[in-house]
Amino acid sequence: MPDFRMIDTGGARLRVAIEGTGPLIVLVHGFPESWYSWRHQLPVLADAGYTAAALDVRGYGGSDKPGEVSDYAMEALTADVAGVADALQPGAPAILLGHDWGAPIVWNTILSRPERFRAVAALSVPFLGVAKRPFNETFKRAFTDKGRFFYQAWFAEVGPAEAEAERDVRDFLRKFYYAISGNAPPGTWPEKPAGATLLDGMVDPGTFPAWLNDADLDYYVAEFESSGFFGPLSRYRNHERDWAWQQQFKDRTIDAPALFIGGSKDPATTAFGALTDPIAAMRPYVPQVEGHILDGVGHWTQQERPDEVNRLLLDWLARLPRD
Repeated sequence: MPDFRMIDTGGARLRVAIEGTGPLIVLVHGFPESWYSWRHQLPVLADAGYTAAALDVRGYGGSDKPGEVSDYAMEALTADVAGVADALQPGAPAILLGHDWGAPIVWNTILSRPERFRAVAALSVPFLGVAKRPFNETFKRAFTDKGRFFYQAWFAEVGPAEAEAERDVRDFLRKFYYAISGNAPPGTWPEKPAGATLLDGMVDPGTFPAWLNDADLDYYVAEFESSGFFGPLSRYRNHERDWAWQQQFKDRTIDAPALFIGGSKDPATTAFGALTDPIAAMRPYVPQVEGHILDGVGHWTQQERPDEVNRLLLDWLARLPRD
């Protein structure tokens, strides 16, 4: 296990798992995960000569769990990431790495603080610039107004989604992880009407794919049985706050060296089918992006294919200019 530190970012106290010494890489996980989703990357990055610091996002694991929805706005989460970097490597620009919600968090952290970070890598979720409207308006038009279920609409109301997830955490995680993994056959994430719950029609695979063994699942289950889901789900309840905050950066591009790794079976990589070439779509907003799409990989990129992700990360890191 890595060393753990509690770091006060000024807005929250975060638990951070740390391995290695050298230039700092801050790793930011997504939903519903924890620092543990980087378990295959931390020792590899440490062996390569970096300080790898994987935080529990506020609301998760050992980090603070504030009680208001607004506490989980993007402005606050990017400040947390910057606070971790300031505590661990003051005065020198760090490198960022994020997956799932951690990808928008690191994209927005470097967008809002370009002088503080020298490079950014993201898995699963591309950066397409500051949106013209809040994302909840977009999915309402595309899904809810057409009578179709969209998971973020289900997450929007405080209470029902927490109750469904917390009723049986192991069942929730197994079904959610499997449904958007590269192992799931088409239709595992079911089409259903607006007003359904997330787990309606979801299946348990019986035998889970080898990339998540029983001990791994036990760790995640224990973390969420302790923390609950209010904080993690509240990330989905801040689309309008996030959009309003981002408007001050709408004319910026991310000009630092950047790496993007997606999966060919990951719905987030193609923005739920809207993008045929996510890497090309990113280039107007991230001019130096280098991109890779891993064939057959689903949403849990660095857990499903750790060796490939590690190889691409180390190769990219080795080519970064050293300050």
